[in-house]
Amino acid sequence: MTEYAIIFARSARKELGSMDEKIVNRIFDKILDLSLQPRPAGCRKLTGNKNLWRIRIGDYRVLYSIDDKEFIVDVVAVRDRKDVYR
Repeated sequence: MTEYAIIFARSARKELGSMDEKIVNRIFDKILDLSLQPRPAGCRKLTGNKNLWRIRIGDYRVLYSIDDKEFIVDVVAVRDRKDVYR
């Protein structure tokens, strides 16, 4: 099985940098799991977007795209569920 590279958009890095360390560690563990399984159980493909997926981690959502040809997972946003879809 091929491992996917994880890259972060600048905005996602900034969002993670503003969160509590305990929450960031929990979220980061789930993001690292995406390198082995980019479409884990419970993930959803977002409607209206060609290649945008989301995973839930408590009250937070991680939005990301998957490039199966280059084996890349690009994390676009990490936000509280009340703010993620605005």
